[in-house]
Amino acid sequence: MERYDIAVVGLGALGSGAAYQAAVKGAKVIGFEQFELGHVRGASHDTSRIVRTSYGSPEFVALARSAYKDWAELEKRSGLNLLDITGGVVFLPRGGPIPASDFTNSLDANSVPYELLDSQEVNRRWPGFNLPDGIDAVYTADTGIVHASKAVTTMQYQARAHGAILREKTRVDRVIPDGSGVIIDTSKGQVRADKVILAADAWINKLLRPLGNEIPLTVMQEQITYFKPDNPALFEPERFPVWIWAGEKCFYGFPTYGEPTIKAGQDVQQNVMAPENRTFVPSRKVFNTLKDHMDMTIPDHGQDARTVTCQYSITPDRQFMIGPLHKHPNVIIALGNGHAFKFAPAIGRVVAELAIDGKTTDDISKFPVPTPTASSSKL
Repeated sequence: MERYDIAVVGLGALGSGAAYQAAVKGAKVIGFEQFELGHVRGASHDTSRIVRTSYGSPEFVALARSAYKDWAELEKRSGLNLLDITGGVVFLPRGGPIPASDFTNSLDANSVPYELLDSQEVNRRWPGFNLPDGIDAVYTADTGIVHASKAVTTMQYQARAHGAILREKTRVDRVIPDGSGVIIDTSKGQVRADKVILAADAWINKLLRPLGNEIPLTVMQEQITYFKPDNPALFEPERFPVWIWAGEKCFYGFPTYGEPTIKAGQDVQQNVMAPENRTFVPSRKVFNTLKDHMDMTIPDHGQDARTVTCQYSITPDRQFMIGPLHKHPNVIIALGNGHAFKFAPAIGRVVAELAIDGKTTDDISKFPVPTPTASSSKL
């Protein structure tokens, strides 16, 4: 049987980050992807994702700061530009579920500079917006865009360049801890590894249930829409920031990026379906909700050009889960809860450190894998 130091299951953003970081550290690595590399069935495809340190929790800000260093190292190793810093603004309606102080306090705790703006200042500075009164806005200059599919491919290439074997179209059916490591049972045979990192996202419970564990995941089909404004120059990155609306419903969007369109979406659309039952057909109801918001806040967004679907897998609290199973410490979880792409090389590094060194240089105490109880088979 083939023997490896580390096996990685799932080669989206987090799994590719783990394979890359473990290979860079000198481990003998094998990674498995049940579909083709770069597929569109998960959450790591398309062109753009937001990178930011601006979060309402200090632990996320701290990990995001680490992630920027890991992105820079990946750019240096590959010779590629992966991040474009545009600046970004988070809109927080006064009286809404999230006060601006959550963000400013978290940024202050991590010494990240920001500006606190009102609606009038936002509309003046970026004429593409037409915000109503009663909005607090937290602007951070370090916010930007990472090219999603390019970044995942780059991590996979770097993993292979450092000796990792990545096998696509190879489904992992079971992981079997046996005291001296883990047997990985795949659709193309078995391999053995000292540690296995599970970054299987929506499919992770299929591997955890035989181990007597389960994560309370809700899987849903999400979608984003590209709009083609009549005046795309108004929305170029030099004149328009990345934005997030953190109200009763959450929305987010981008300036133009590689084409004369602007991308926007609603976060957590509750279009619930199992991965095997995904339709890949956009919801007109979800689109109409997004368009109503865009009409209110970005009235010159233009006509919709196309809508792209992806997939969210989230727990009730949307915290990351990073760490080993308590009963099976050779099995390490990397679950991003639908907002981890910006952290991918950092989470990949953290789980690689846990697998190789048994500890990590980052504080992940806020992202535990819960301890199972006698009355529950949950993690």
